[in-house]
Amino acid sequence: MKVVVGMSGGVDSSVAALLAKRAGHEVVGLFMKNWEDDDDDEYCSTREDLIDAAAAADRIGIDLEAVNFSAEYKERVFAEFLREYAAGRTPNPDVLCNAEIKFKAFLDHAMRLGAEKIATGHYARTDGVRLMRGKDGGKDQSYFLHRLTQQQLARVMFPVGELKKSEVRRIALEAGLPNHAKKDSTGICFIGERPFREFLNRYLPRAPGLIKTPEGKTIGEHIGLAFYTIGQRKGIGIGGAGEPWYVADKRIDSNELVVVQGHDHPLLMKRTLGATDTTWIASSAPPENSTHSAKTRYRQADAPCTLSKVLESEIKVDFQAPQWAVTPGQSVVLYDGEVCLGGGVIT
Repeated sequence: MKVVVGMSGGVDSSVAALLAKRAGHEVVGLFMKNWEDDDDDEYCSTREDLIDAAAAADRIGIDLEAVNFSAEYKERVFAEFLREYAAGRTPNPDVLCNAEIKFKAFLDHAMRLGAEKIATGHYARTDGVRLMRGKDGGKDQSYFLHRLTQQQLARVMFPVGELKKSEVRRIALEAGLPNHAKKDSTGICFIGERPFREFLNRYLPRAPGLIKTPEGKTIGEHIGLAFYTIGQRKGIGIGGAGEPWYVADKRIDSNELVVVQGHDHPLLMKRTLGATDTTWIASSAPPENSTHSAKTRYRQADAPCTLSKVLESEIKVDFQAPQWAVTPGQSVVLYDGEVCLGGGVIT
């Protein structure tokens, strides 16, 4: 069948295109440009990525089309990203980006090109109904894909989901792909790696306030609550003796940043969280079996938990053991073994 592959210039999406072609499909590569504000600076590598994607497509023997989704990205992803930061929360742009750009704007464009399916370089698996973890536990990206719908899943292929990263690089090397050793990108979805506080300050004003201990003692001044996140250790600007300081709370009403000493301070540990704006991949309601595992950030081990419904799109998650630095704006994602069930935005 005709498969349009999202090619970023990285090794994962290039191998996804290669594997789709080897499987006998008619493959077309699609390179997405989604950011224009400062695309000429050192942090945004769109031009370089397009060259890498074109070189890989040429080696694989497929056509590559470039498409610009900058307006959609700014309207659907970046505007929400800024709203969340301005409200004192810490959003996850990759989750929103997947739901609104990679599996909506890109999917729609691919269908207009006559594609029956799209493929990406995500480390995840699907049987067309369920979303499952990628085989490489260290690279599994199902956390970022938990907002996908049945309609989207039915049209998606994840060719590298069955592979470990080392196997992907080996396949790329053996196939002579020029980006076989290219470093993985770890920056903001489509915006790249950059000094984050400086970047955010272009769009959000500073709003200084007091830094306080839980007991109410003032020990410094912050530059604006939007520029800090729960669990943050570096960049707070507090020195002194004793254990390191961590951000434990952001008091929006009084514009106060609350900090504590010690990684395992009780205020950094939470057994219960609430989440809203929930989505469930294979159903319209939270799963009936209430005992699952969940993670509240991408780089985190699964934690056993119990799920209960509060309102139509709100849930409560109770963990067996306290979780560190649960952060409003991030996503809580629930699993039943290998299957990703869905999740919501932590409130």
